[in-house]
Amino acid sequence: MRAALYEGLSPDVVFIDDLVVEEPRADEVLVKVANCGICHSDLSLIDLMAGSGDVSVLGHEAAGTVEAIGESVTTLAVGDKVLLTPLAPCGNCYWCVRGEATACKDAQMFSSGVRPDGTTPLSRNGQPVKRGLGVAGFGEHTVVREAGAVKLDPDTPLDIACVIGCAIQTGVGAVLHSAKVDAGDTVLVTGLGGIGAAVVQGARIAGASKIVVSDPVAERRDAAIHFGATHAIDPSADDLQARVMELTNGVGVDYSFEAAGVSALVATCLESTRVGGAAVIVGVDATLASAEFMPAALVTHGKSIIGSLLGHCHPQRDIPKLVGMWRQGLLDLESMISHRFDLADANEGIKNVRAANGLRTVLTVSG
Repeated sequence: MRAALYEGLSPDVVFIDDLVVEEPRADEVLVKVANCGICHSDLSLIDLMAGSGDVSVLGHEAAGTVEAIGESVTTLAVGDKVLLTPLAPCGNCYWCVRGEATACKDAQMFSSGVRPDGTTPLSRNGQPVKRGLGVAGFGEHTVVREAGAVKLDPDTPLDIACVIGCAIQTGVGAVLHSAKVDAGDTVLVTGLGGIGAAVVQGARIAGASKIVVSDPVAERRDAAIHFGATHAIDPSADDLQARVMELTNGVGVDYSFEAAGVSALVATCLESTRVGGAAVIVGVDATLASAEFMPAALVTHGKSIIGSLLGHCHPQRDIPKLVGMWRQGLLDLESMISHRFDLADANEGIKNVRAANGLRTVLTVSG
């Protein structure tokens, strides 16, 4: 099969025609990938892997069709359209039985690119190839656990639904599950890429009274207004914290969401949050830089910092809900997709994301 492999040697993606894919194990499914979004997390993985020599198929925001199933698979059948998710919960561990799917010990293996037993279903010339962030969506086929593929209705357009896999689960979930924003609450969102735009949509769905957004890219600010933002700030021209305080009568927002993956913005979000409010960290800083803030503010002002991985979503529970929101017109998925490329042009798509062009770039992986 064809796949776009990153070899950990340079920022470039190398195209390989002879990647070998194993047959699915008992609890796995083989999926023909139709479409996959390019997420900023893919770029972060490239940056973190640079110089490592590891070989990986990136892409974790994918949708496709089941082509084979393992002997114990019961929820999926050959021919089913599915949405893939990077965190596949085992259903039995300490966290799963408490409803904390994203904390599942097996799901947490997504960042390693291998199965819990250390193997991978992908290889090249007999050498293992990792599944980037647990999915490997930049390949024509992949093998994932049954829990990592959620059945879709036959009429679901895969090129549109794929963005639910990461951007929508992460952004909307951060609002509805991680923060539990209530109607009338005020919200700040820093960073308006695909995930930030999804946070804005989640805040609108939750009924937030003010949705203040910040991004230096005018096109993204305009898109955020389309998705439901009430106020847009250019942080390169205005003092973000001062403007937030002005818009909230000196109180600060109830919830701030750092979606840019910039550690310095963590302090800005905290300072822009009211006494007793919470800053939700959604973006990941690939430089692994530390965030600087005064712990005393957490104590004396009763503020909280909430970490949100994939929006605290459970794929089997929440993906059908999110698809339903789209069908009802509550979620605008079509406007999230700003650019499309074929798999052969994956490098151009990656450059597009690095340049902060648009919101979501989607690859057509196979026909």
